[in-house]
Amino acid sequence: MRLLLVEDNPRLAGLVQEVLSAQGWAVDTAILAEEAWGLLESFPYDLLVLDLGLPDGDGLSLLQRLRGAGRKLPVLILTARDAPEARIAGLEVGADDYVVKPFHTGELLARVRALLRRSKGEARNRLGVGRLELDLELRRAWWEGRPVQLSGREFALLEFLALHPEGYYPREVLLEKCWPGEASIEPRTVDTYVRYLRRKLADEAIETVRNLGYRFRG
Repeated sequence: MRLLLVEDNPRLAGLVQEVLSAQGWAVDTAILAEEAWGLLESFPYDLLVLDLGLPDGDGLSLLQRLRGAGRKLPVLILTARDAPEARIAGLEVGADDYVVKPFHTGELLARVRALLRRSKGEARNRLGVGRLELDLELRRAWWEGRPVQLSGREFALLEFLALHPEGYYPREVLLEKCWPGEASIEPRTVDTYVRYLRRKLADEAIETVRNLGYRFRG
C-alpha cells in the first residue's frame, strides 16, 4: 500500500508518517497542494491523508480538483477544523472520512485501515477490543460473542471509548466527541449512558477513575 500525506506541520507530518510507516505502508509526504497534485499525477496511491490548511491554498480545493478529475482515491481529512459545518463541507466535497486534531493514533490507524479495506471491496469494517466486537459500518456490537442492541448514542459513546482504550476521558471530552454541537446536553448525561452500556455489557467494561474520567476495559 502506498499513501500520500499532505501536512504542512513538519513535526506532525513526521509523527503521522512514522505511525503509518510502522504498519508496513509506504508513505510519501507533501507540504503544498501543488506539490501533492504533482505526486498524485505521478504515482498510484491507495489513500490520501489530507490537511485542510495548506500554505498555498485550502485542502478542499485539492480534493475538488481530485474528484473533478474522476479520481476515486480514498481521502481521509486530518484537520483542526472541528465545527460541524467544516465536517459537512469536507464530506460533501468528496472526503471519505474526517478526523479532527488532536487525534489518537489508534483511531487514525483504525480509520485508515477501514478505508483501505473498503477500497479493496471488503464491505465490513470490524474492530475487536477484548470481549467487544464492533462493526463500525453497520453500527452493530457483540459482547462475548452475543449481539448487543444499542441506541445510536450508546454506540457512538462505546465506539469512541473502544477506539481510545489507553486513556481516561472526562465527561466534557465525551460530550464534545459523542454529542458534537449539542451545547444543551448536561455533562451528567454521559453518566447515564455509561450506566446503560454497563448493563448491556458488564459492570467492569467501563472503568471510572475519580478526577480522570472513563476508560474502556474490554
